[in-house]
Amino acid sequence: MNIKGSTNIVGLIGHPVEHSFSPPMHNAAFESLGMDWAYVAFDVEPENVSSAINGAQALNIKGFNVTIPHKIEVMQHLNELDDVASLIGAVNTIDFNNLKGYNTDGIGAIRAIEEVTSVKDKNVIVAGAGGASRAISFYLAKFGASSITILNRNVDKAQNLARDISNSGLISDVKSDSISQINTYLKDADILVDTTPLGMDPHIDDEPIAKAENMHGDLVVFDAVYNPNETVLLKEAIKAGAEPVYGIKMLLYQGAESFKIWTGMDAPIDVMEDALNRHLGR
Repeated sequence: MNIKGSTNIVGLIGHPVEHSFSPPMHNAAFESLGMDWAYVAFDVEPENVSSAINGAQALNIKGFNVTIPHKIEVMQHLNELDDVASLIGAVNTIDFNNLKGYNTDGIGAIRAIEEVTSVKDKNVIVAGAGGASRAISFYLAKFGASSITILNRNVDKAQNLARDISNSGLISDVKSDSISQINTYLKDADILVDTTPLGMDPHIDDEPIAKAENMHGDLVVFDAVYNPNETVLLKEAIKAGAEPVYGIKMLLYQGAESFKIWTGMDAPIDVMEDALNRHLGR
């Protein structure tokens, strides 16, 4: 990478950020297209978010990705929010051209799933009720899922998220229940989305949220965890003859959406995916 006085800078803010796969992914994309851009990760303490946004503007930084724990806090420092980011209530991408916030996590998951099936008119189970679940669920509704069932250990959180999705007017059939009841819903599901951290490295032997004997061959199973690539849940899905969708694809496509927001150009998906796989030692 040849950094010059003319180089356009984009980056990531979060705390911590050392684990991020975004710098190698985006820098590979810029290099492959011969673009004078560079992507850098910035570790920003929570009390310094406002200063980071103001400083980035002063330094003519072009865009940020935003990760935990800043996705909600940054919204207070922006001029404008994308419609779906506003519904989700969290931002993971900032365009400093107009100080506008976006959330590309949900569309990243949709694009990953739609490599194998459309979400339109599908019955979808979403496990978990945190930030990733919220982002993905609103996009599932936007892209025409016929029903969404939110399952969570804390049923109150599942009910609150289901209510928010229903109130958006994007979809009418939204349910909630305890994740312990997942087998009741699986038989009629077309897509299962797992946003829980179960099976994430180093806890790769966690008990999965569902077993092969309760899945069916027409089910599509997406796990947002990308390390390891083949989680305990996806192993069960493969055993059942269901179609697995890997979490690395969500990371890839959310990054591609951010790339387009900042540069106005389509991202080189293959290059970015190769960079991710190399970074993961695959």
